[in-house]
Amino acid sequence: MNIFPELQARGLVHDSTPAAALEERLANHSVGVYVGFDPTANSLHVGHLLGQISLRRLQLAGHRPFPLAGGATGMVGDPSGRSEERNLLDAETLNYNVSCISEQLSRLLDFTPGKYAATLVNNADWTAQVTALDFLRDVGKHITINQMLAKDSVKSRLTSENGLSFTEFSYMLLQANDFRHLSAAHDVELQMGGSDQWGNITAGIDLIRKTLSRQAHGITWPLVTRSDGSKFGKTADGAVWLDAERTSPYQFRQFWMQLSDAEIARYLPQFSLSSLEECAGILAEHATAPEKRSAQKHLAQELTAMVHGDAAALAAAQVSEILFGADPSGASKEAFVAVSREVPCSSIQQLPADIVSLLSDIKLCSSKSEARRTIEQGGVRINGQVVTLETAVNDLTELHGKYLLVRRGKTAYHLVEKSH
Repeated sequence: MNIFPELQARGLVHDSTPAAALEERLANHSVGVYVGFDPTANSLHVGHLLGQISLRRLQLAGHRPFPLAGGATGMVGDPSGRSEERNLLDAETLNYNVSCISEQLSRLLDFTPGKYAATLVNNADWTAQVTALDFLRDVGKHITINQMLAKDSVKSRLTSENGLSFTEFSYMLLQANDFRHLSAAHDVELQMGGSDQWGNITAGIDLIRKTLSRQAHGITWPLVTRSDGSKFGKTADGAVWLDAERTSPYQFRQFWMQLSDAEIARYLPQFSLSSLEECAGILAEHATAPEKRSAQKHLAQELTAMVHGDAAALAAAQVSEILFGADPSGASKEAFVAVSREVPCSSIQQLPADIVSLLSDIKLCSSKSEARRTIEQGGVRINGQVVTLETAVNDLTELHGKYLLVRRGKTAYHLVEKSH
C-alpha cells in the first residue's frame, strides 16, 4: 500500500524529506518507523495521540512501528515549543512514568510476533551507560553548532529572558543519536513527529548519513491546535489524559464531542482510521444536520474505544445519553458505575418515604420547601420519569436493583445507590 499520498491527503504531512524517494520506500518496502514520547508525566495526553495513531496507520500499511519511551531524553527535556526550561524529574519518578506510558503505548499497536510487529524501545537502554566523552566524540563531532543554532526553538530561547541551558541545548544530539541507534540496531529509516521536531529529525538523518552511510527519512505533521489557536488537548480543567484515572472515558469522549464543525472537518481524517472515502461520507452526512454532531460522535466513539476499550467506550456513550435526556432504564450496570464518577453520588441504606425528603437529604435542593416547589413545577425526574408530590419512593423501580438517577432541571444530577 502506498501510504504517503494518503498521509498527504489526510493533512498529516507538514515537512518531509524528498517526497519521491520517501514515497518509493513506503510503497515498495516494509519500513521501520519510530515516534518518540518523553515521560514528563505518568500518562500521555491527547496531544500525543496523533503520534500513536500515525504509528498504527503505518503498521496497518505494512510497516514496522517502534514507539520510543524517552527514559533518557526525559531526564533532559526537549526545548521545542517551550518558553522556559522544564523541571527536571528524579530517576524514580522518571522510571515510574516510563512504565506508565509504556503500557499506554502498547494499547494502540499490534505487538503479536510477526513481520510487522511493533517493538517498544526505551532510549535509556542504549544511552545510560555511554560516557560524556564517548558521546561528545561519537555524536557531537558530527553535528555543528551552526545547525543547532538554526533551530527555531533554540533561536527563540536564546533571545528570551529565560535563556537556554546547555542541558536542553544538548537534547537535539540525544534525539539524533536515538535515530542512529534505531537505524543500526533495527533498520529504522523513518522518524515522524510534530512540526516542532523537524530540526531534531533532520539532525538524526544527517548523523545517520555521516556515520552509517545510510539514507534516512523524516515526516512531520502540523502541530495540532484548537480553532482559537489554543493548545490541543487542554481544557479549563487541564490536560485531557489517556489514563482513565486522570481523565475518565466519559470526559475523554466529551472532549471530542465538543469539537467545532471546523475542527471536526480537519481532525476526522487526521485521527480516524476510517478510510478517506468513509471520512468524506461522514462529513457529508454531518453537513446535512450539524446539530446532530454525527461526525463528532463517530470520532469520539472510535477514539474512546481505541484508547479505553470497547466496553468503556460503550459505557461512556451511555453516560452521555443518560446525562443528556435519554431514558436511563436501558443503560447497563457499567454505565451507572461510570455515571457515579461524573455526578454527585450517595449510598443510602434506608431511603426516605417521600420525594421531598429525598431531594433534601441528597442536597439536590437546599430545603424541603424548595424541593416541594421544584416538584410542583415538574422539574424533577427520577430514572427518566417526572415525579409528583404524590409519588412514593417505595413505588420507584431501582435500576439494576439499586440505582435511582435523580435529575433537577436539565443539568443537575445526583445518583442514589441503595446499599443493602
